Amino acid sequence: MRKVPRGRGSGRPARLGTALLAAVSLLMLSGTCTSAAQDRAAAAPAGESGGLSGAAACPGLKGFTCATLTVPLDHGGGVPGRLGLRVAMADNAKAPKGVLLFLTGGPGQPGVPFVERLSQRLTPVLKDYRLVMIDQRGTGEAALRCPQLQEEMGSSDLTPPTARAVTDCAAAIGPDRRFYGTGDTVADLDLLRRALGVRTMTLDGVSYGTYTAERYALAHPQHVARLVLDSVVPQTGYDPMDRAALRAAPRVLTAACRATGCTTDPAADLAEVVARYGNGVDVIDALTTWEFVDPDYAEMIDALHRAANGDPGLLRGLIAGVREGSAASAEELSQGLHASTLCLDGRYPWGRADAAPTGRQEALEKAGAELTPADYGPFDAATATGLGSMLSCLHWPRTPVPPLPPEHRRLPGVPVLLLGGDRDLSTPLEWLYDQKRLTPRAQVVVVPGAAHSVQSRAADDRGRQAVYDFLLDRR
Repeated sequence: MRKVPRGRGSGRPARLGTALLAAVSLLMLSGTCTSAAQDRAAAAPAGESGGLSGAAACPGLKGFTCATLTVPLDHGGGVPGRLGLRVAMADNAKAPKGVLLFLTGGPGQPGVPFVERLSQRLTPVLKDYRLVMIDQRGTGEAALRCPQLQEEMGSSDLTPPTARAVTDCAAAIGPDRRFYGTGDTVADLDLLRRALGVRTMTLDGVSYGTYTAERYALAHPQHVARLVLDSVVPQTGYDPMDRAALRAAPRVLTAACRATGCTTDPAADLAEVVARYGNGVDVIDALTTWEFVDPDYAEMIDALHRAANGDPGLLRGLIAGVREGSAASAEELSQGLHASTLCLDGRYPWGRADAAPTGRQEALEKAGAELTPADYGPFDAATATGLGSMLSCLHWPRTPVPPLPPEHRRLPGVPVLLLGGDRDLSTPLEWLYDQKRLTPRAQVVVVPGAAHSVQSRAADDRGRQAVYDFLLDRR
């Protein structure tokens, strides 16, 4: 699900901010938001839901046509209104292997601004596939905009927001917030398939995009040809306590240390830092951003060692730089959409988003008291119960929720590539193997030294080559 860094700053945070900005510049093209939250439904073009309109050459993007997909706000039909979702489609409509729908992450990232970069990464397969990308509902030019929550969380899942920022965000979106779950996006994607005039699609998802792809495959198995799941969020959903990442941190840091020949024990240093300073949330937040800057975690490992030996200055500077450098606009990653989706989709100690606010805090405290070190590794219960996505949904107003699909139903028996990096803390490898157990025809490729988003960011080409071979059926 996870963070996409962006940065600026001064001093040591300035150097970090520059690195973060460079990282995000490889991933994002900024857009301009022209519609306020209350105007979204009205902004959709005229025409029946599910149709593509306004087709024209994508500005500055040769070989692609951009259009707007009109979808109902409420797929159940009870609430009127329509949304206009931006779509970019390669012009080779008769590609022999059909549509390759690439799904971005977050939740909250748009798709269309990534087309140029992803088309470069996928060049070897694009004579055979028609690449299509979409700005999912609540993202991009039609982003759900929550200025204070956006300022507080930026591109992070884990930075704790204030209760006021969360409740103000929910109030700004209003009752329509119940229409921004993954199930709504899945229904949009099937309208896109129909509008494209194809019976099946191949889906390639990264991070939260893998969860969307899995949910689509469960809902519409007859319309899926293949699945590429890169940096996997399992179909069982995101753990708001992030326990797999907390437990994985020692493994990841130790592997990075060995690969670079460092002489410290980062696992022991991490445990000492959290015990001494009680800063587990800040540390895991910084670590899961650091993989975008340096999958070897070199400066972070050094900072942890110094802090473990009584000098926390470097670590505090890096944490501050990460917070500053993770700033992002709603058009880049909408925190309003992020909260809406996670709170609708998620299961929390108090239940789901339709649970009464009274009693939520007590349920969270009870769940924290029941945790053991086996749950959170070198961190502590306060870390597991104090992460940003957990607190966002703790304060999210009571909202009707849709039914979720049975979480242990297996994916359809289509070819599936599960792709991951062994340095990923945003979506740790443990999640990939959780999904493998529910995937009948899984091929697993783990790229050593790679972190989050293997296709887009890994220095090693083995992951990308595995995708090409899989999509072209060269196995």
